[in-house]
Amino acid sequence: MHERAETYTMIDRETVERIKSAANIVDVVSEFVTLRRSGSNYKGLCPFHNEKTPSFIVSPARGTCHCFGCGKGGDSVSFIMEHEQMTYPEALRWLAKKYHIEIHERELTDGERQAQSERESMYIVNEWAGKYFQDLLHNDPDGIAIGMQYFRSRGFRDDVIRTFQLGYDLPDRQALAHKALQKGYKEEFLLKTGICYKNDRGELIDRYAGRVVFPWIGVSGKVVGFTARVLDSRTKGVNQKYVNSPDSEIYHKTNELYGIYQAKRAIAREDRVYMVEGQADVISMYQCGIENVVANSGTALTLPQIHLLHRFTNNITLLYDGDAAGIHAAIRGTDMLLAEGMNLRILLLPDNDDPDSFARKHTAEDFRKYIEENQTDFIQFKTDLLLKNERDPQKRSEAINSIVASIATIPNQTLRDIYLHDCAERIGINEATLINQMNQYIRQQRGLPGQRPDDHPGSRPQPLPPTPQQQQKMQESKVEAMIVREVIKWGDVVIFDHVQDDEGNTFSFNVAQYVHYNLTADNLQMQSPIYNRIIAEANEQSTHDGFKAEPYFVHHPDIDVSRVAMQLTAEHFVLSESQQVKVTPDTIRRNVMHLLLDFRLDIVAQRMKDLKTQIAGAVNDRERLLELMAQFKDCQLIRNQLAKQVGHDVILR
Repeated sequence: MHERAETYTMIDRETVERIKSAANIVDVVSEFVTLRRSGSNYKGLCPFHNEKTPSFIVSPARGTCHCFGCGKGGDSVSFIMEHEQMTYPEALRWLAKKYHIEIHERELTDGERQAQSERESMYIVNEWAGKYFQDLLHNDPDGIAIGMQYFRSRGFRDDVIRTFQLGYDLPDRQALAHKALQKGYKEEFLLKTGICYKNDRGELIDRYAGRVVFPWIGVSGKVVGFTARVLDSRTKGVNQKYVNSPDSEIYHKTNELYGIYQAKRAIAREDRVYMVEGQADVISMYQCGIENVVANSGTALTLPQIHLLHRFTNNITLLYDGDAAGIHAAIRGTDMLLAEGMNLRILLLPDNDDPDSFARKHTAEDFRKYIEENQTDFIQFKTDLLLKNERDPQKRSEAINSIVASIATIPNQTLRDIYLHDCAERIGINEATLINQMNQYIRQQRGLPGQRPDDHPGSRPQPLPPTPQQQQKMQESKVEAMIVREVIKWGDVVIFDHVQDDEGNTFSFNVAQYVHYNLTADNLQMQSPIYNRIIAEANEQSTHDGFKAEPYFVHHPDIDVSRVAMQLTAEHFVLSESQQVKVTPDTIRRNVMHLLLDFRLDIVAQRMKDLKTQIAGAVNDRERLLELMAQFKDCQLIRNQLAKQVGHDVILR
């Protein structure tokens, strides 16, 4: 019987540490990059983006690599994850094989074992079915005459057909089940994967019989499901042109993207993904030479799909037909993409063309040139769509509000300000009016009225808790990055020793504990979720014996955490020992305290900027104007008190 070939285990912690210790960063990177010695480090051309001057630095001492051009890098594990687009366990196994390390694994619990056994059995059945469909397409007389003829009529080359593992299923609705059972595959998993279902007589029926088959291959290369299409000659009068695998333990259509496995390296290399609607669009564009393309196959875009793309790029171009359906598809995922921090472009193809037909008529160079010349940002897209030739004031107002609401979802403060300024110029509306409207949307999104909160009690001057819009504008703060850098570099260093409270209790604080306490005591947070995570995790880990902050975060198993740690701690230049400034707990303490005060000053400054904008828009509302001016005065007092502590000479204006 076809069950899992391997035992039901997970790599144990000791083995993970052995793999990480054995992995030599220079040795690992050298398999993919030509390195030349540069002082105590090594230098080469970055494998993650195109460059002519080497900016990719490998540090044997730290066991890390980092590109000063694109920011990518990490330790040996994260480098393999990024370069080979592997998961964390897959990268560990790759390194274990390279260094001939035997994988020791722990036994799973009964519940873990059963769940993993079922999932693996479903993957095995899907893999067999995929090969069964391919074999029919390439070797069965009907598969060649019918299935292969269909794909070739669509212009698909044989090599591309194999790349996407396309197949064909015989019209006999019981042939697949008989073959599978004969091979030893269990009925249970034929049903759970949805390859078969039972009719009223209890017979196993092939769901995809008589159709060409498009396998859905997950990012790791496993077949998770199928889409099957009736042939063109049979589509008339057929209720279901396409049949998809039902949801299962291993397949949720809303979580998958067609073509992601074939596209992932090109997406990472090009730092952009093209999103289309259908499988044929993906295959034709790939064959044309544009390989960084995926499809959501007609479903509404979902957060899991966006998060999947975020692993490879922040840049996305929606590429749809120019008809009503294409316009609807382009607009329905816009706000979700913006809210998740994606840099969004939109392109609607000419009438009577979809990506499939357009790709078959153009070379990759011509297609890319057309995209570059015709794609627009979402403001231009929405402006052309909603405001072009529109004269009705009410409809224009609704359209403008729709555009501003989209801008309000963008988390990047700088980008949001640019879009809002651009929007004001394009539609001829006062920018302050749009800012007020956007702030209302932000308050609504977070369920807050935006009123002045009570003053925070405490012995030191406290900034008013930041409003949601003010917090969003802090997202790209350099001060935040500098604070987190101190936590990563010196989180384990004690900077307050034998401090007594009012009750005579003695405490010591290291950098991680002090930063965490200082922020949480005043209910302050950084806007980058990963920064907050690093501070919280450093505070938690700092109580453990032997905790060293920098290697802990640089070699973190989460590639995103590792990447941030690398970016914040990487040194562009290494000074000679005589030129280096000596770092002591005292200098670290002064720097951390100064940065935390700067952080509060930034919050107050941004709050004052927001209040100025609101004051400008409230000139006709005396009560609201007085309230805002009172808040502004409070902020001025707090700012000046904080500035005295920092040592700045602030002139009240």
